[in-house]
Amino acid sequence: MQAPRFWYQKNALAYLLLPLSALFCAISWLRRKFYQRFAAKTQLPVIIVGNISVGGTGKTPMVIWLSRWLQQQGYRPGIISRGYGSQLSHYPAEVFPDSDPHLYGDEPVLIAQHCRCPLVIAPKRPLAAQMLAKTCDILISDDGLQHYALDRYLEIALIDGKRGLGNGFCLPAGPLRELPSRLATVDFCLHKGQLAQPLPYQHYGFYYRTAPLKALKHETDIPQRGQSVHAVAGIADPESFFQTLRAQGWQVIPHAFADHHAYQAEDLIFTPALPIIMTEKDAVKCQSMAPDNSWYLPIEIEVDSTFIQRLSEHMSRCNN
Repeated sequence: MQAPRFWYQKNALAYLLLPLSALFCAISWLRRKFYQRFAAKTQLPVIIVGNISVGGTGKTPMVIWLSRWLQQQGYRPGIISRGYGSQLSHYPAEVFPDSDPHLYGDEPVLIAQHCRCPLVIAPKRPLAAQMLAKTCDILISDDGLQHYALDRYLEIALIDGKRGLGNGFCLPAGPLRELPSRLATVDFCLHKGQLAQPLPYQHYGFYYRTAPLKALKHETDIPQRGQSVHAVAGIADPESFFQTLRAQGWQVIPHAFADHHAYQAEDLIFTPALPIIMTEKDAVKCQSMAPDNSWYLPIEIEVDSTFIQRLSEHMSRCNN
């Protein structure tokens, strides 16, 4: 979802909604305490990747990076996803690189295309964990910080460096799913990009690195820097994608859609008929319907070397 502007200011509307935020926080705290006592015990260690705020913080690229890193260390990871937006009638269900994103969800299919490891979706994550336990030796739970029904070995919380924690209030007065103090209890706190405001907790950075454009269909003349393009983004923070394209020299005509938007062919018909550049997450859903002159911008992440060292130390204790 695209965050309302008042979530990033301590204004009258935010203060008016504080009683509802207090109720939300109380329910969230009680739910966490309940599941800490009764969470399903998994056969394998689980690494949680999530956030305490609404909106994009880089969870999908981090899950991809983490799965690759674990494989390099000799592990056989499996990935658990809720499968947001999936239309299946039965769960758990394994996702493959060629799975239909309209049935299985855009992010799970995108992750499956990048990771050479099993990925299972299920609204009840312990069911996915049981299925993966047959072939894996460690699990990654995507966007799982608030899914306390699943036991966890290690928690990684992500923050958008620019937006930070907003006004510091919980929903609906602010963007937080849990109080900021929750960050003091996770194993690692990572921020995407430079921090606009300091954090009172130990933290590490990670950054996006873009790759050359890739064609959705047929290779045509690649859009040149300085050229006008239609930019398409159906993500939590579309403006960040538009700014990335502008920083790389394109003249952007922005087209923002809701996060996880279910595209139709007519959504991609623009006047004038200029090249289209979209996010890789959108490309997963648009490949069959996009015009020929459509491209996507691949993104990977670079992670603070100190975080990698600390993560290695944690994993060595896991093996003992």
